Amino acid sequence: MTPLLAALQAAVEPLPEDARAEAARAVATAAPAAAHNGIDMLALVLHASIPVQLVLVLLLFASVASWVIIFRKKRVLDRAEREADRFEERFWSGSELSKLYAGASERNRDIGGLEAIFEGGFREFNRIRQRRGVDSRIQLEGAQRAMRATASRELDGLEHNLEFLANVGSISPYVGLFGTVWGIMISFQGLANVKEATIATVAPGISEALIATAMGLFAAIPAVWAYNRFATKVERMSVRYDAFSEEFSSILQRQAHLDE
Repeated sequence: MTPLLAALQAAVEPLPEDARAEAARAVATAAPAAAHNGIDMLALVLHASIPVQLVLVLLLFASVASWVIIFRKKRVLDRAEREADRFEERFWSGSELSKLYAGASERNRDIGGLEAIFEGGFREFNRIRQRRGVDSRIQLEGAQRAMRATASRELDGLEHNLEFLANVGSISPYVGLFGTVWGIMISFQGLANVKEATIATVAPGISEALIATAMGLFAAIPAVWAYNRFATKVERMSVRYDAFSEEFSSILQRQAHLDE
């Protein structure tokens, strides 16, 4: 047993000082190399083929345009909600309709939302009421038509550019996939003249191609989220406009009966 133990100790004998120093240097040089092996997005884009670069530029433009629309649309919808809250507070506070109409029809004053619907309906109601012998039902129908037309214009303004967000959200992944497929085709075509293909040979080209899919998702995800959120807000405003039109129609109907 003693010769066997001696042989084992000799096998696990510590490395000489020179060997240990060389191993330490190898580890020290390998660490920075591993740190530099991360994904260099700019290098991947610059080394990609022309069609893939065109796809990336197109997706970048779509992403920037989407974010511009998102910020603008948020500001517009928030302002519409605030204006609707303020006007409903004035409307249901007991103010006279004539005073509200005079304030809404002032010159050089930009109105929108519920106030514009009120102004359009009350203006048409007064115009028809000035005619002699006009039935109250005709007055009410005229006011309702004016309010529907104004509400449609207001909703059209709120829905402006939502279609662009929907298109970006639905098309961008496919555009990125097209760039990826094209890049992979170029990568495999370059292997035709290579006798021995390895992962190291194929990996750079595939990485350049997959960045197109990543860019497509980067453009699509915010656009889809914003479209769903803004479409829901527009739908709520539409319901709010319809409810106000019905309530105001009831008030105008009572006013028409009093005039008779």
